[in-house]
Amino acid sequence: MAASTFLSSSSSSHPSWTYDVFLSFRGEDTRKNFIDHLYFALRDTGINTFRDDNELRRGEDITSELLSAIQRSKISVIVFSSNYAASRWCLEELVKIMECRRTVRQLVLPIFYDVEPSDVRNQTGSFAKAFSEHEKRYLLDIDKVLRWRRALIEAANLSGWDLRNTANRHEAKFIRKIVKEVSRELNSTYLYVTLYPVGIDSRVQDITSLLRVGTNDVRIVGIWGMGGMGKTTISKAIYNQFFHNFEGKSFLANIRETSKQPDGQVRLQVQLLSDILKTGKIEVNNVDRGIIMIQERLRNRRVLVILDDVDQLEQLNAIARSRDWFGPGSRIIITTRNEELLKALEVDGVYTTKEMSENESMELFSWHAFRNSYPTEDFMDLSRSVIAYSKGLPLALEVLGSFLFTRSMREWKSTLEKLKRIPHDQIQKKLRISFDALRDNTEKDIFLDISCFFIGMDKNYVIQILDACGFFAEIGISVLIQRCLLSIGERNKLIMHDLLRDMGREIVRDEYPKMPGKCSRLWLHEDALDILAKHEGTEAVEGLTLKFSRLREVNFSTRAFIRMRRLRLLQLDHVQLTGDYEHLSKELRWLRWHGFPQKFMPNNFCLRNLVAIDLRYSNLRQVWKNSEQLFEKLKFLNLSHSHYLTQTPNFARLPNLEKLILKDCTSLFEVHQSIGDLNNLVLVNLKDCRSLKSMPRSFYRLKSLQTFILSGCSKFDNLPDEMGEMGESLTTFLADNTAIRQVPWTIVQLKNLKHLSLCGCKGSLSKSLPSLFWSWISPWKSPKSLNLLPASLNGLNALTKLCLGDCNLPGDAIPYDLGSLRSLQYLDLENNHFHCLPSSLGGLLKLENLLLNGCTKLRSISDLPPNLDFLNATNCTALERMPNMSNMSNMKFLSLSNCKKLEEIPGLNKLLVPFIDIQMLGCSNLTNNFKQSILQEWPLSTFGVHLGIWLPGNDIPNWFTYSDEGPTVCFEVPHIIDSNIEGFTVCIAFSVPPDKKAVIGFPNNSIKVVNNTKNTTEIVFTPINIYRTLIACDEGDHLWQTNFTNRKFNLEAGDKVVVTASVGYGVIVKKIGVRLIHCRVIDEKMIYYASTFIKDAIVVTEDEDQVAVKSKRGLGDDIAESSHGCFDHEREAKRLRCDDYSERIIEED
Repeated sequence: MAASTFLSSSSSSHPSWTYDVFLSFRGEDTRKNFIDHLYFALRDTGINTFRDDNELRRGEDITSELLSAIQRSKISVIVFSSNYAASRWCLEELVKIMECRRTVRQLVLPIFYDVEPSDVRNQTGSFAKAFSEHEKRYLLDIDKVLRWRRALIEAANLSGWDLRNTANRHEAKFIRKIVKEVSRELNSTYLYVTLYPVGIDSRVQDITSLLRVGTNDVRIVGIWGMGGMGKTTISKAIYNQFFHNFEGKSFLANIRETSKQPDGQVRLQVQLLSDILKTGKIEVNNVDRGIIMIQERLRNRRVLVILDDVDQLEQLNAIARSRDWFGPGSRIIITTRNEELLKALEVDGVYTTKEMSENESMELFSWHAFRNSYPTEDFMDLSRSVIAYSKGLPLALEVLGSFLFTRSMREWKSTLEKLKRIPHDQIQKKLRISFDALRDNTEKDIFLDISCFFIGMDKNYVIQILDACGFFAEIGISVLIQRCLLSIGERNKLIMHDLLRDMGREIVRDEYPKMPGKCSRLWLHEDALDILAKHEGTEAVEGLTLKFSRLREVNFSTRAFIRMRRLRLLQLDHVQLTGDYEHLSKELRWLRWHGFPQKFMPNNFCLRNLVAIDLRYSNLRQVWKNSEQLFEKLKFLNLSHSHYLTQTPNFARLPNLEKLILKDCTSLFEVHQSIGDLNNLVLVNLKDCRSLKSMPRSFYRLKSLQTFILSGCSKFDNLPDEMGEMGESLTTFLADNTAIRQVPWTIVQLKNLKHLSLCGCKGSLSKSLPSLFWSWISPWKSPKSLNLLPASLNGLNALTKLCLGDCNLPGDAIPYDLGSLRSLQYLDLENNHFHCLPSSLGGLLKLENLLLNGCTKLRSISDLPPNLDFLNATNCTALERMPNMSNMSNMKFLSLSNCKKLEEIPGLNKLLVPFIDIQMLGCSNLTNNFKQSILQEWPLSTFGVHLGIWLPGNDIPNWFTYSDEGPTVCFEVPHIIDSNIEGFTVCIAFSVPPDKKAVIGFPNNSIKVVNNTKNTTEIVFTPINIYRTLIACDEGDHLWQTNFTNRKFNLEAGDKVVVTASVGYGVIVKKIGVRLIHCRVIDEKMIYYASTFIKDAIVVTEDEDQVAVKSKRGLGDDIAESSHGCFDHEREAKRLRCDDYSERIIEED
């Protein structure tokens, strides 16, 4: 199935889903057969599904419960049956579903159950009869019937399933296919494409023919065309459709803009490597090193890489210059306005973007102008005129449609008259229509300021600056968003389309195209450089930006600014000014001057109107010296990386400061006591101020502070009791790797604190002092002892994240009432010295992540929170006992590697279905029975990209059909009647070399499958996160077992196959085993089973009424067949019935 996945979104703006799937169906047709089976199949797979069980609906209107359920579902599955259209409720559900498809990007999947898709689309057959009745009934409300018809047409045009053309009409197989696809959709992360995806499918199909996904060559395809033609939109849809077929994927957006930033190409290289290798710890020192890393890390990976908006050949040279940088089967897609780049790269194909057809243009325009797929009758002729003018340019259709939305007919006519004056081939002037329609000059000024200076910056930061300019930015930015002139991206960043940005800048340039010194904003580097050098700036200039790197600084005279008296916005990165600073404008609202060269801010530099000062990497020793200026408007002060700064300013002169950022001010040793008088201060970031020892006591009286960061302040050693006075406001306190040895008991008064981090704070180091636990219980008996935490944490009811790693917490040092932290979701206790965990730990019902790795004295874990999904207890070398884990159904990751005293984990063999990763390397004391039980119980129906099970061991279990010495095994896929191959399980035995350094830095954990019959080769890489464990664990032999889906390999009966495993460079694979996983339908149940050459079956069942055939052998009987000499001519391919094999079965309804 090729679902319409371009509607899915990974945007943070999507609603909070209550249900995974909403089922829409006609009860009398399907409730007690198909729907019942589909519903329980979805539920059994863990998919939260809404089904309306009310068989006797009454009244005309759909219930609010159903409306809410539809809107809060991620996917709607519509089951069209013969009598579906006869139900008014079904049709109203459908209208709501299609509305949610447009408004909340809900994915809609239609199923045609014994009904022709054309009958649904055209309302023929039984649908015609139903609508004949509806039109009679609603003669006075014919619009309702028209809405139903439009919804049916829209739904029937979506990709879906037709029972009569799928799975040979076997409902069980049909259901299984649906469940598999729905699961895939839910588990995938898609890019948001566009609100109204008109015409995208046909363009995706055209590019698909150029991509030839599935062949093993590396292909580079270009998408070329003018701005606004939808190149990025199409490439996102391509990404969504095909990324499942690749081992790694990366979408590098806005390359042209990113490349202009400092180290822009390096940042792109880091993103590419991080996206594909799935790690955030990539370090690239320079472009040349990045090229080598891309070649080394990606040349064996089948990847999908999309390079969006490339405009320079050097960008391609840094990211994707050659095909041999990527593994076989990779696809590289480049979107660009410059065809010469594609010719230079000798791409395999170029897709030239097409103008939208008249019908496509009308539909896209109508969605924006009328929120419907076609215009109202009164506006039909006017709409046709707009379509004719737009010449099929998608961006023009979207912008004009949004501008005309809710406008009167007179306004439409006026707009069309204005359009006639603008030549059709000038895109910038077309886009300027929306700019000219802004209601007043403040909205226009906001747009021009953002387009020239603030793209990519935080929305709230920019609002404060522009408000200070008198622009009413909150409402102004809202209007720009409504007019499709601006959007908000991730982390609240301002985003503007390239064409709209260029349009804004062109508007400024057009003011005086030959005299830039008279323009209102100077954003072009060459213009700003020339004007400052020649002193040609005028009073018209309101904003200027000039950026150099730290490696190149230039000098100008301050006299160049004499005539720029209206200058509001100034950016001078690594620029030196000589002369009297009095010449600079007194109207400045925003000053960004990275690398500010002076030791002090000159007293005659008038900054009284500034809202934001950003002087990162400055040469400041003090901010001001003997200055009497009052900065009442200043709200943001960022002096980060000013390594010579020794003290903060007197904050009495900055009474309205809201954010103070002093990261990496390594010489800073004093914060002025007046900071306690800043009633609006919400953030203080002092990270890595390594000379700072304390804050003034007045600081802790602040009532507005929300975030306080001290991490890396290695000399900071004192938190007073007054800290509790910040209880109403403080939400984040980070003090990692400081000298703090005692947190005051008053911290429990911080009732809104959500994130507390004290990693690396060692607490009391004296062996003569009583234990921390005793001092918490009876502090009066040891008044001189220093304890990192108070005896009780009761009161921190909002705390969601607590980090106490590497704090030397000994004995029973963790507060006894840890379970009182009812909101806690993340707990880091790694690298501490306690022997056991408090019994209250199990009461943390919301805890999801628990880190205990490196707790070498921890002996037992008596209880764990029931909803935990991530537990890392690696290198807990004294750990002997674990709790029963059979009921921990949310667990996704478990690492107990190098827990050398651990013998078993009770209940783990019953908890394997939800697991993604189990790591127990180096657990040398595990019993053989325990190891065999979890290997054998590994669920056959679990597929996907996961690491599987890692255990100590040196032999392949005997239930593997095919095995051999070394990393390779060969076999011929057998014929089994009435079953499909769903995938295969792989088990390998490997050893870590004595020189473990050979393993570091070369992750290559993969399975290669060569199909000699079909002449294909597929390589699957699994996520790598075990290399530190491999280095730390004992030398010797280990096992890795996991499942792989057949979707990538397409193995079929009679195929002669070679499977080769690799764990990593320097790791020796000694043995390998493979067993095939089949699926068949028995009594309408999907049965997964693995084949062996033994005649009886091993069946895993829970219910007495399930199929249960018991094995007649033990686990030690019979050896799996060796595949030495595979494909020898002496060996004949076997055609065997299912009953010739042993079957291990796991059943799913």
